[in-house]
Amino acid sequence: MRLLARRTLSVASAAALALLTLVGLGVAGARTSLAAADAPATTHRSAGAPTPQAPQVRPASEDQFVVAVALGATGTVGSDALAPYEVFASSPRFVVYTIAATPGPAPTQGGPDIVPVYTFSDTATGRAPRPDVVVVPAVNEPGSTQEAPLRAWVTDQAQGGAHILGVCYGSGVLAETGLLDGRTATSHWSRITQLTAAHPNVTWVRGRRFVQDGPITTTAGVTSGIPGALRVMTDLAGPDEATRVGRRVGYPNWSVSEPTDIPVQSFSTRDVPVALNAVLPWGRPIVGVALNDGVGEIDLASIFEVYDVSYAARAVPISVSGTITTRHGLVVRTNTLTDTPTPTRLAVPGPAGTAGLDPRVHEWGAERHLPVDAVHVTAPGFDGALQYLASRAGHTTAVSAAKLIDYPTSQLPLDGAPGPRVPVLLALGLALSATAAAVPTLLRRARRTLRSVPADS
Repeated sequence: MRLLARRTLSVASAAALALLTLVGLGVAGARTSLAAADAPATTHRSAGAPTPQAPQVRPASEDQFVVAVALGATGTVGSDALAPYEVFASSPRFVVYTIAATPGPAPTQGGPDIVPVYTFSDTATGRAPRPDVVVVPAVNEPGSTQEAPLRAWVTDQAQGGAHILGVCYGSGVLAETGLLDGRTATSHWSRITQLTAAHPNVTWVRGRRFVQDGPITTTAGVTSGIPGALRVMTDLAGPDEATRVGRRVGYPNWSVSEPTDIPVQSFSTRDVPVALNAVLPWGRPIVGVALNDGVGEIDLASIFEVYDVSYAARAVPISVSGTITTRHGLVVRTNTLTDTPTPTRLAVPGPAGTAGLDPRVHEWGAERHLPVDAVHVTAPGFDGALQYLASRAGHTTAVSAAKLIDYPTSQLPLDGAPGPRVPVLLALGLALSATAAAVPTLLRRARRTLRSVPADS
């Protein structure tokens, strides 16, 4: 009986050690991945480097609407800001600018810094035109003291009569202000349970691309900001203008009469590849995203977004000067060729593909023998970014990433197979846990061997 108890205890101890080893590796990996995903990808912080200046916004005429895209202090989800920015900037009926608490470049999650045109105080002094529409993207810490200026400014604009568009978890910012109390709203599907508990005075709904309640529109995850912005455009500039812009930005199956119902999502076993990417970050590739002036805002945002949510690689923005200006005048700060980590490959967003790559970046990559890929030659925006992700990380990872950003994929051939990195790391993790499980047995055998050796030997 004692022998059986010892053996049972030994097996239980070994299993516990193996499990603890696996859990410890997973927790360490997940913390590393989450920290990297929330951190800005721009590391260009040269001492004494001048702060890039955003171009001045032209005055709005009487028949134009002013749109302000707000940026947070704790890290803004880039696609939440950039995608609606391009939607509104694609129409001559709208004048668009970015705004933040301070004039310095505002960090985004996993993407380049965005240089705001104005600060919140500029609307009070009259330097910045009062907006007719305010876009509120998701930020890392919507309820923090760091985001108090953002919340106060959004509240002030809402009370002044502005239409408010809360994108994805930007609804968390709006909920913290109290503007959503007594209203119906939506958010990213993974956040609604949390928001329901934290803000019970709001009626939170699932399975809707966007929800309008009076002057406030809230959207589902990330890319739903595009149809949400088109809905606001329909209300202000009319369905014909929204239809024209909608065709240009190319959101799948969108029309002014399209129902807002979407599938109710939840995490499932199909998301295992992304989960493994998150808990096994070691050896993760670095994709250098080579940016040139004139790149579209959605094209730019899409490549960083799909890598940020899938954890398949770290995307790092690169340009020659460290600053580029997008198609519609948005200034973003990137890494330069001298201060960026050496990537494993270069990816070039935009329809020009590798033909639009700056010769100096091409030479820099050739010296390091880096493959150069065109992201959007076959398809624009998130279509092209997801197809590119599938080609590098596999079909299942791309489908899961699309679900995480609430993007339809029925129209997309997402062909590709994952590389060997994750299976190899998983095998090494299992081997390490097996080794940890064997430690007690090895120690017992070593003690027995020592006891069996004669004292005078």
